[in-house]
Amino acid sequence: GDGKANQYFLRGFNLDHGTDFATDIEGMPMNMRTHAHGQGYTDLNPLIPELVDHLDYVKGTYTAANGDLSTAGSASFHLYNALPANIATIEVGEHSYLRALLAGTIPLNDGVATDNTIHRGLTYAFEYDYYDGPWKQPEHAARETMLLRYFDGDADDHFSATFMGYQGSWNSTDQVPQLAITEGLINRFGSIDPTDGGNSQRYSLNLAWEHRDGNVITKANLYGLYYDLDLFSDFTYFLVDPVHGDQFNQAERCWVFGGNVSRTYEHQTIFGKEAEYTIGFQTRNDVIPTIGLYHTEARQRLGVFSQDSVFEASGGLFAEATVHWTEWLKTIAGIRGDLYYFDVHSNIAANTGDEWAGVVSPKFSAVFGPWHETEFYLNYGMGFHTNDARGVISTISATSGSVLNPATAIVKTQGAEFGIRTQAVPDLTSTLALFWLKLDSELVYDADVAENTPGPPSERYGIEWSNYWRPTKWFSLDGEVALTHARFLDTPAGQNLIPQSVPVSFSGGITLGAQKDADGFFAALRARVFGKRPLENNAFSDRASFLLNGSIGYRRKSWEAAIECLNILNRQDNDIAYYYTSRLPGEPAAGISGVQLHPTEPRAFRFRVTYKF
Repeated sequence: GDGKANQYFLRGFNLDHGTDFATDIEGMPMNMRTHAHGQGYTDLNPLIPELVDHLDYVKGTYTAANGDLSTAGSASFHLYNALPANIATIEVGEHSYLRALLAGTIPLNDGVATDNTIHRGLTYAFEYDYYDGPWKQPEHAARETMLLRYFDGDADDHFSATFMGYQGSWNSTDQVPQLAITEGLINRFGSIDPTDGGNSQRYSLNLAWEHRDGNVITKANLYGLYYDLDLFSDFTYFLVDPVHGDQFNQAERCWVFGGNVSRTYEHQTIFGKEAEYTIGFQTRNDVIPTIGLYHTEARQRLGVFSQDSVFEASGGLFAEATVHWTEWLKTIAGIRGDLYYFDVHSNIAANTGDEWAGVVSPKFSAVFGPWHETEFYLNYGMGFHTNDARGVISTISATSGSVLNPATAIVKTQGAEFGIRTQAVPDLTSTLALFWLKLDSELVYDADVAENTPGPPSERYGIEWSNYWRPTKWFSLDGEVALTHARFLDTPAGQNLIPQSVPVSFSGGITLGAQKDADGFFAALRARVFGKRPLENNAFSDRASFLLNGSIGYRRKSWEAAIECLNILNRQDNDIAYYYTSRLPGEPAAGISGVQLHPTEPRAFRFRVTYKF
């Protein structure tokens, strides 16, 4: 369903809904730990794209400021203080698609400087989305999002207070048995349980401050947020309960409070060499009054599998030093230490308890060059992801009653990378990287409870080639291909493929005509390719997918109109596929093992008009 968090992929790594990829908005985390649906769940629905000024994006776990869930990389979104222009956008499309946005900035008092920039004001945004999708059971996916941001200051000293609100509701057509489609029980866009779906809310306040005093930069932010989710899913249908079915409800209410503070010292020296130091502290506290798993039928609760209250607290210290040893050698050395406390109170007495855990993570990078517009770099870092607090404490399975071994509280990870970046060819930036990644425990999808559960250790290595070429103002091209070898460790050779890992992936596009905010015609074409992916037990592999999207439009100073086409080739690929056992009415009591798929949506057109004022 379009209300759920996306699934993320990086360098062949299936990050599920966000595990091992840390995301924040100006220091306020978007990943939800100890989450009803999956550890690290990253729902970006509260984020309005037009309000993003820039994005800090890194791959790997080589930066000291990045801690939990950042093994594969991290992304930090930074919002505009004052928008370049007030905007009103309306977008309509097939399958009852509708998006409306109104956003702008109101200067306050003496907020307009002599250079016509706004240094004190209030930025606002209101967005509404609706979509039924091509599904036999309409999604009725509705999303309402808003933002209010007060800001005051200039580049050296500024303060902002940002309130964000989001609520959404939807119906879901989850993955369905391929056998049901083959036998004609449903078509590719049909569903087995039409009552699947959910609703969610997130409201947050983030206070951010930055001050420069000569060569010293101090940054700090405090945030608080409320989040809730009610998600109804049914992946096995009548395998467990042949009378009422296997639908279950994952639900939680959560309060999160935390903050970050750092101080950077520029233009320092060490051993007579130019250096820069950063030290910082981060804390986060998750108060979850209710988080549970329930047996349901048509969204009505029939029984309780588990119902818990959780308190999870963490604190992290980090330090990083950048030293310019020579004109051709720079090193970045960092270290961070993290301490966690997990406290769980469960309706199952054996699953109640608390635990402390800590980890130290060193980081190191070296950059050699540039020579002839080319530099080499070497990265190494240790990182980690935490496991769900309930898994850390639990000794009894909530669904089967069997004895469990508690999960490791903190799973250590490490990665390394060697790369070459070059701009030797005019107007072309090219990067070639060899990467390696090891996890002490891989999170593996469990269809019975729709969660990731701790699995065996894993290892990945591969090569990635990225290119960005802009020879003229009206033409740009980018492309990124990754080849990845991913295997479980300590697992027999016939069973060591990692489900959902992507051995070959490509993402790229072409942009023509007026770019950014320039007037005139513009067009774009983007492609995404996923090679065949292994499913469970090395026995089945999902087919390759190829998605091609395009747009064309015209822009003037105060308005813009564009037509977008999704899945131009109308390919019948699968967005995702799993292999597990399910049971439909009339099938054997033990069920049938097979591929369960969620199809790519068919070709669709959308039309957008934006007015700037």
